[in-house]
Amino acid sequence: MEMIRTLSRRRTSCRNFTDEVLPKEKLTELINNSVWVPSGSNNQPWRFVVITDKAKIKAYSDAAKKMWLENLPTSPHMQQYEKTFRDPTANIFYNASSIIIIYGNTESYWYIYDCSMVAGNLHLLAEEEELGCCWIGEAHNIFADPIVKKELGVPENYALVAPLIIGHPAGKKSVTESSNKRKPFKIIFA
Repeated sequence: MEMIRTLSRRRTSCRNFTDEVLPKEKLTELINNSVWVPSGSNNQPWRFVVITDKAKIKAYSDAAKKMWLENLPTSPHMQQYEKTFRDPTANIFYNASSIIIIYGNTESYWYIYDCSMVAGNLHLLAEEEELGCCWIGEAHNIFADPIVKKELGVPENYALVAPLIIGHPAGKKSVTESSNKRKPFKIIFA
């Protein structure tokens, strides 16, 4: 239990990666270990797409930025990123060597919760392996797009849940606890 407590407090979102590529075997191992979560009615509704080709990753980044710029007037929550979307050198995937995209089977009522727990596990497993990981909200538009889903071989009844980047962090972490302190919250015992 102390190990989980330590990992969860130490984990941070990584946005700076080396060029070192994660082997397919390591990515497969991380995914296989991440799915050991409870799931509603034991449906286990997850499906994964892994992208490791640098040119594809950059192309999806550029397509996502273009898509957001076209939809900024109706997406006020994304307007804070406009400068990044307009920067031709910006990569929303922070030049990570791999993207793991988690899709959920919409025939399972709880797919969002189930797949989100898998994403949380992937973050902790990456931390345990001294890898960097980050959930990329800016990629939700591109990987939810029906044309892109078809291109990636994702069935229509699967919906995007979590696009994650993963790779070797550019710098060694010297902290034992994340500097991102938790905001105050309430616990209600009823």
